[in-house]
Amino acid sequence: MENRRFVLIALLAVVGFFLFQSWQDDYGSARNGDAQAESAAPLPPANPDDVPAALPVDAGKTAPTTPTDIDVPQAVSAKAPADAPPADPGARVVVETDVVRAEIALQGGQLRRLELKGYGVSAEHPEQNLSLLDDRMGRLFILQSGLVGTESALVTHLTEFSTKTPHVRLADGQDAVELVLTASVDGAEVRKIYRFERDRYLAEIRHEVTNTGAAALDLSPYARFQRTAFATGGEPRFAMTFTGTAFYEQREDGDGYRFEKIKLDDVADEAFEKQQTGGWIGFLQHYFVTAIINDPDAVATFATRPAADQGYFAQYVGASRTVAPGEQQVFVTPFFVGPKLQDRLPDIAPGMQLTTDYGILTPISGPLFWVLSKFHALTGNWGFAIILLTLLVKGAMYKLSEAQYRSMAKMKKFAPRIADIRERYSDNREALQKAMMDLYKKEGFNPLAGCWPLLLQFPVFIALYWVLLESVELRQAPFILWIDDLALPDPWFVLPVLFGISMWVQQKISGQQMMDPTQQKIMMVMPIMLAAFFTFFQSGLVLYWLTSNLIGIAQQWYITRKLEREDAAKAAARR
Repeated sequence: MENRRFVLIALLAVVGFFLFQSWQDDYGSARNGDAQAESAAPLPPANPDDVPAALPVDAGKTAPTTPTDIDVPQAVSAKAPADAPPADPGARVVVETDVVRAEIALQGGQLRRLELKGYGVSAEHPEQNLSLLDDRMGRLFILQSGLVGTESALVTHLTEFSTKTPHVRLADGQDAVELVLTASVDGAEVRKIYRFERDRYLAEIRHEVTNTGAAALDLSPYARFQRTAFATGGEPRFAMTFTGTAFYEQREDGDGYRFEKIKLDDVADEAFEKQQTGGWIGFLQHYFVTAIINDPDAVATFATRPAADQGYFAQYVGASRTVAPGEQQVFVTPFFVGPKLQDRLPDIAPGMQLTTDYGILTPISGPLFWVLSKFHALTGNWGFAIILLTLLVKGAMYKLSEAQYRSMAKMKKFAPRIADIRERYSDNREALQKAMMDLYKKEGFNPLAGCWPLLLQFPVFIALYWVLLESVELRQAPFILWIDDLALPDPWFVLPVLFGISMWVQQKISGQQMMDPTQQKIMMVMPIMLAAFFTFFQSGLVLYWLTSNLIGIAQQWYITRKLEREDAAKAAARR
């Protein structure tokens, strides 16, 4: 009875855990449809005052300012070279590599749209590339950049640029491709260069400034992502995912760094500005991350706050440098826009691997994903990798499972005696417990011995939930036949139904003779309830538990037969 009660409580605890995950306050945020319109939204109204302040030349000696102390300089008007045609504010140039397609506006050289090749917007529309940066269908997620000085800005995200190459494509044999934008401003010639590399989501913006004036220029590069609250299509239902600012922050005592994140809804209340060495800042969302990366040895100012027009900023202002008359300086700003591929993130920047957040079960989820990835390399299918993982977990717990099924078999064998004890001491609970314990001790079995495999398997089960939810590698990963995305629920509910049947079979094999009528009714309902509950969760998770049940049924049958042969041998020896 104690064993069955524990199983019931444990299963209800799992149900409670997932219900808690499903109905968090941030569930139900606005989600856009899967299809993406082909018409681009116009650029937002120009806001010349919305330009960050330059970092002082002696930034390393200057205390960080607070957001209310920022003195925002007026953006200077910039003009394109005399021989260039007037720039159309909506005109864009396209850069394509093997993994991305980027659209860059001539006004300000803003990166307005970036498609990730090979990542379909949803399982229903795999032919449509997902646009991580986007300004269509009422969305806004863009990258702005420029150069600001202590007195005024030099070039900003409003400056009009020109180019001689409206479409740049990475050719066969090329390792990288560059787009060059040019602008002439009072006292300087500026070349703004986007550089994208083959098979990489890490890119850079390079500002090459030639001082053509008589006075020195003190300039700081800035870059910032601006985004509104929206989510890409194809996300799991009834699952909590994070969207907000993420940054790698230097600790106050200067001893190391820490990963921090702020939900979009909380940015208004938790806006900050901090000056530090190294680190990065950007936006984090389900499966994907964007980040502006500071040089590990350079001082920069990171800030996040609501934008003046719409959405939120994640902003970087780099260290200031002096450009003497007649000289040239180059300002390089690396940025990352792409998926959270776990084997690549550590090479992007320190702390970037922390953006794949498995929560408190990271010590279990991390190794689980590593094992899964090895099985995937072997099979080429994430579903078969999950099956192999289940076999590994059940194999590792075989000795505990053997104890569990031995205990269940003995309890089934002694069910008539247990029923007799219950009837005899029905009015004396203390005597009932003593008689039951005497029986357990005399016959050499413990009803709680079978709890350990179940208890140990629950953390693995929940950790796998986070692996399936957070790992972009499993996004839209097909299994077989009708299951085309292991990270989404089974569209035809076949796996949940099979899971319910397997749970019912397990109950029939183990027997329910020791349970009172009320407990028996509850246990009979459990397969139906859990099968219905599992229709809302990832098919990969249900596949794991179904496989575990099937292996458990086979183990239980084998161990029960083995125990019967042992009892028969003992009986024969006594005759």
